[in-house]
Amino acid sequence: MEPDLHELLRSLRVWDPAVTSLPPLAPDTAPAAPLPLFARWLAQAAEAGQAEPHTMSLATADAEGRPDVRIVMLHGADDEGWSFATHAHSRKGGQLAGRPYAALAFYWPVLGRQVRVRGPVGAASREEAQADLHARSTGALAAALTGRQSAVLGSTEELARASDAAWERARREPAAPAPSWTLYRLRPDEVEFFQGDARRRHVRLRYRRAPEGWARELLWP
Repeated sequence: MEPDLHELLRSLRVWDPAVTSLPPLAPDTAPAAPLPLFARWLAQAAEAGQAEPHTMSLATADAEGRPDVRIVMLHGADDEGWSFATHAHSRKGGQLAGRPYAALAFYWPVLGRQVRVRGPVGAASREEAQADLHARSTGALAAALTGRQSAVLGSTEELARASDAAWERARREPAAPAPSWTLYRLRPDEVEFFQGDARRRHVRLRYRRAPEGWARELLWP
């Protein structure tokens, strides 16, 4: 028997006190730039037991402006930008080539927190992309070597054969190149920090890039 979707949705809770704490966010004491606050929040999410806190939603748009979104992993964040990687010929790679602007979203329900990031996207050098790939696991290299991301797949058997060959090569050649693997960096124009509140007095602190640095402002929840 199929579950009743509406009944299921009504039964679910957000920020159950049994598993969620809602720490305060004091905007007046927030750092002048968003990156230190993000690093602190990411560490706190990991310490609080949030599963995979480094994963994020990546939103792009196609040539017609239609939005697309998927979950990817954050590879790093510094003054150069917030980085993630994929094949240049993948759907998101093609969309970024045509419209090099994207948005990121992190959600850490264990603390009732979100972080949203928007800005232009550029590709790092090929050398940086390969170094980033080879610093990761054998499985990550095997997946990159399998290639053909977003292309139509004929069968699961075809995928199994290609994956087995890629795993064998990744173990044999840990520095094997994956030419289409691309490291992208999003340079934020905006970064918003959202801290949930039990009485729905959520704190939204937005950083906007300005000529002299970062402007900070509060938003109504």
